[in-house]
This record gives sequence, structure tokens and C-alpha cells, in this order.
Amino acid sequence: MSLSFAQQAIPYWRLSGFYFFYFAVVGTLIPYWGIYLKSLGYSSQDVGIISSIIMATRIIAPNFWGWLADHTQQRLRIIRLGSLAASIIFAGILLDQRYWWLVLVVSCYTFFWHAVLPQFEVITLGYLANNYHKYGQIRLWGSVGFMAAVVGLGLVFDVMPIRFLPLFILTFLILIWLSSLSLQDVSAKKSDGQRQNFLSLVWQPTILCFLAASFLLQLSHGPYYTFYTLYLVENYGYSSTATGLLWALGVLAEVAIFIVMHKLLNRFSLRSLMLFSLIVTSGRWLLIAYGAESLAVLLFAQLLHACSFGIAHAVSIELVRTHFMGANQGQAQAMYSSFSFGAGGAAGALIGGLLWDYSASTTFLLAAVSVLVAFVLCYFWLHPVHQVGREVHRE
Repeated sequence: MSLSFAQQAIPYWRLSGFYFFYFAVVGTLIPYWGIYLKSLGYSSQDVGIISSIIMATRIIAPNFWGWLADHTQQRLRIIRLGSLAASIIFAGILLDQRYWWLVLVVSCYTFFWHAVLPQFEVITLGYLANNYHKYGQIRLWGSVGFMAAVVGLGLVFDVMPIRFLPLFILTFLILIWLSSLSLQDVSAKKSDGQRQNFLSLVWQPTILCFLAASFLLQLSHGPYYTFYTLYLVENYGYSSTATGLLWALGVLAEVAIFIVMHKLLNRFSLRSLMLFSLIVTSGRWLLIAYGAESLAVLLFAQLLHACSFGIAHAVSIELVRTHFMGANQGQAQAMYSSFSFGAGGAAGALIGGLLWDYSASTTFLLAAVSVLVAFVLCYFWLHPVHQVGREVHRE
């Protein structure tokens, strides 16, 4: 794999390394942040609110940084600034863990951290040039980083107090910054004409439908990302190691789908892949809601992460790439990030926090319903004008 990339002068391992460390932060934060906050004595509502802030800053921050990157064409400088500032600010958690201090630190560090990924996606696609269908083969290393972090820390926290979690997060944030120093910016150059058409490109039924569906899909993930570990540990007695392995299985399925994603894009339309992903995701939340007492059910549900995240994300990146060319890429990737992982994720975490103590199963049921609504929207209104696949790429 790496040889073919080397022959095309693509810095495969440097790009992959960045994704590895970025998603190692995610793999450290998402499964264990709720448990960490609970260990400090915070309620489920407090956990939901603080977790929603992490995602809510993704509504504003990526759009600001995307606009700045498209206007200045200093994407890599913004990535380096964002990752360094995030590291310095997050270190404040080591000083104090009172509620409002946590809210302040989380709000500030995520504002800079969310500057990083959408702009790095543009740089990666710039390096890939006409080989953009191989994006998944680089992005899969982010999944490997997530998996390594969630399994490793599951083992660690069976023997070490959860209070050490911020040290691990800080370490990975610093590694993100260090890995950004090895790259150059090869993204598209500024084009005023293209940028002026951005709003007109957004104001299309397909794009509006895509943004709404992305919001609902990530809203459904909110309870999963915020409370899944607590759900298994507190409600069903699973150990941290077992829970970490379940998280890892989901990401392993995600890695597998990224490896073959370019073939799926060649064979199936973006619309078909998105519809399939949404209907499977709805079923996944129902399995977790009502079958968590069975390890076999949980194992199967985690394998479906290949669809609920892997296929959906790869299709989304490709849809954004084909509808927003050139200098619009940074702002478009930021917009997708804001509507989905930002607004959708924050709404899901907040709703989950409010409903969790009432009924965990009902929370996952509502997640399943939200994805079904997204499926209906896409069935009627998602009709991408650019078809990736048979007529465009052949291996």
C-alpha cells in the first residue's frame, strides 16, 4: 500500500500519522471523558452539558477557521496554531477541576482544536490530487489511532485511577502539533470567483438535505459517544477492558470499510451508500437500546459502526469534494463538520444528558428515530449531481 503512495510522491505515513494522533485524542476523550467527570462527582446532566460544549464549539470554530483558511491560504499554519494552542489551553485542566473552570477550558481548547481536522482534510485531498478515491486508505490510520487509544486505556484504567485521563489527552494533543510540522500545504490556491459562488452552491436541495441528514445522523451518535461506556459499566457491569474492546471492535470494522471504500465508491452511487448507512445505523441503536445484556448483540452492533460512521463519513467527504471545488474546499469541509459533528453531536449529547437518568434505552430509541427521519429526507431529496464510480474511476 505505502509503496504505491510513495511512487506517487504522496507522504503516506506523515499524513497517516497526523490522523493517528488526532483520533487517538478522540479515542481517549469520547469513551472515558464521561467516566472521568463522574469520578469528579458530576451528575449525568453535568456530563451531558460539558460534553456538548466539546461538540458545540464545532458549530462556530470550523466555519471561522475555514473562512480564514480560504481567504489567507495558510491552512497548515492554522493547523499548527490550532493544535499548539489546544495543547497549551487543555493543560489548564491539570490545575483545577471545578465546574466553571472545566467549562472555560473545554470551550477554549476545542475552539482551536476544531480548527485542525477540516483544514487537514483539504491538505490530504490536495496531496492525493486525482487519487482522491484513495482517501480512505490514509484516513483509516485515524481509526487505528482511536482503536489503539481506547483499548490501551481500557487496560490502563483497570489498574490506574481515571484521574490520569487528562495527561493522556494532553500527550496526544502535543503529538498532533509535532506531526503537523513535517508537512507542507499543497491545497488549492485562492480563487475569488469560486469563493463568491459558495452560498449558491450550498442553497441546493441536495446540499441542504445532506446537511440536515448529517445533523440528524450525528445527533443520533451523541448518546453513544457520551454515555456508551457508562451505559455498559453502570447498567450491565461490563469492565473497562471489555468496554474498550467493544469500542475497538467498532473502529476495527471502520478500518476495514475504509480499506475497501474506494471500491464501493466505484460500484455504488453516493445516494445508495448513504441510504444504506442510515437504515443500518437506526437498527444499530435499537440493538444497543434493547439488547445490551447480550454480548453477542453488542458485538454485532459494534460491527455496524462500519456503516454508521465509516461509510457515512467517506460518502460525506466525497459529496463535499465533488460539490465544492477549489478555494471553497476549506469552508465546505468546515460547514459539514459544523452541521454534523458540531451541531448534531452537541444536540445529541445535550439531549442524552437530559434523558439519561430517566431511561437509557429510551435515549437510544430516540437516536434510532432521528436516523430514520434522516433516511426519509435522503430518500426524497438527496440526488448528488456528481456520480463517483464506474464512469469516473477504475482501479
